Amino acid sequence: MNTVEALLKQSCVLSEVSDSAYLDVELLLGFCLQKPRSYLRAWPEALVSDAVVKRFLQLLSRRQRGEPVAYLIGEQGFWSLDLQVNETTLIPRPETELMVEVALRLLHEHSHARVLDLGTGTGAIALALASEKPGWQLTACDKEAGAVSLALQNRQALGLTNVNVVQSDWYEQIGGPPFDLIVSNPPYIDADDPHLQGVGVCYEPRSALVADNQGLADIAHIIEHADGYLKSGAWLMLEHGYDQAGAVQQLLLKRGFKQLFCEQDLSGIDRVSGGRWI
Repeated sequence: MNTVEALLKQSCVLSEVSDSAYLDVELLLGFCLQKPRSYLRAWPEALVSDAVVKRFLQLLSRRQRGEPVAYLIGEQGFWSLDLQVNETTLIPRPETELMVEVALRLLHEHSHARVLDLGTGTGAIALALASEKPGWQLTACDKEAGAVSLALQNRQALGLTNVNVVQSDWYEQIGGPPFDLIVSNPPYIDADDPHLQGVGVCYEPRSALVADNQGLADIAHIIEHADGYLKSGAWLMLEHGYDQAGAVQQLLLKRGFKQLFCEQDLSGIDRVSGGRWI
């Protein structure tokens, strides 16, 4: 029989598709064993049954072909949460946690803020904010029924009662009082961008990645119609591509937003831009 240590050495086969090959193998083996990574490190000599080995090698083969670990195990960590994921939505990225950080900073004085998350996907941003601010009321929407179902599952699993999840094509089905903040991580990649051919990305839904007009069409739509859903003095904040900050800020300025800002992610890349509706 194989041991935990022997199976973890299989990470070498992922060197060409992953920058975190050993972590990937830990996650896959832990998933198959239904054990945390700490168990793998504490018990390297533990024997692994043939059935588990077979399942592990199947997942390892799929990972070797480029399929993301999150889709293989059905889970991805985001902020302080473990979120269920599947092929109907994007996998939440670490850089998107910047949206949560900035939102908390912008509304740090608000104990009962109303926040709208457009194109919520897994529900990551809205659920992270709801977990940090139980007095806030979050509305999370997505036009894809599969994404709405997944976000609802995550809300239930996390026990967060201050999030309302609805199916809506951007603002189409959004009503009620205006919001203190609108956040969105919309599609922003140009259809001809070579990054779309990268390992892993091809497994994610293209509709959640690609937008017309050099990736700016959905961002422009969100900015153009935001005023009808924002209180005076409220904020709009968008994640965007590495080279889109200038274009996004021009759209915000043209629409009448003030106090424009741009925030960089941990890699020093312009990642989040926004402004205030006054």
